[in-house]
Amino acid sequence: MNIKNKIKVLNLYAGIGGNRKLWENVEVTAIEINPQIAKIYQDFFPDDKVIITDAHQYLLKHYKEFDFIWSSPPCTTHSQLGRLRVLSNSKRTGTYLSEAKYPDMKLYEEILLLKYYFNGKFCVENVIAFYEPLIQPIKIQRHWFWTNFFVSSRKFKSDKIDKGKVNEWEKELGFKLLIYSNIDKRLILRNCVRPEIGYHIFNCAYPDSQKPLKDYYKQEQLIK
Repeated sequence: MNIKNKIKVLNLYAGIGGNRKLWENVEVTAIEINPQIAKIYQDFFPDDKVIITDAHQYLLKHYKEFDFIWSSPPCTTHSQLGRLRVLSNSKRTGTYLSEAKYPDMKLYEEILLLKYYFNGKFCVENVIAFYEPLIQPIKIQRHWFWTNFFVSSRKFKSDKIDKGKVNEWEKELGFKLLIYSNIDKRLILRNCVRPEIGYHIFNCAYPDSQKPLKDYYKQEQLIK
């Protein structure tokens, strides 16, 4: 590694920090609107600055202050599963499982803002949507990523989280949630970007700032 100053990172819609877990040489400001989730993030990353506020508005006001911005806006209105819930009729009640909603275009607002106004490097992440993307992303597993730097192709272990395997995924992702109550652990873990994917993308942006991934996982074959 050959870097003098820490990289100033804005981590939007931070969740519990799956994407951020393996980043080094960083000074991170994490934005999370859910106080309970923000508390868990802070427990895992005590050196990060955590702010409980609306990420979309924070980005607009503060994007000039950072070197690298990662954003993972809510995916519900874009996801294939969300669409299926609208189209699937409930056999038990005879009603639809969900009502149709306009796709939340804040996703593309953020991509356009970062692409045309931000001078640093960025990554916007979302699930693979039910429609053709309006701006072409790259695809890694079940995610779309929009970046302004080249991300090399690489295969990773599956990130599908099956029911009844929460404990296995806690171990797999390196986040122990046992002490936290009144949370949907499976949903929280499912919303995580796998740490090694977050590492790979960040390492493509700053290849001289990160140590080799094998140093993190000496006993696990996380990358094929």
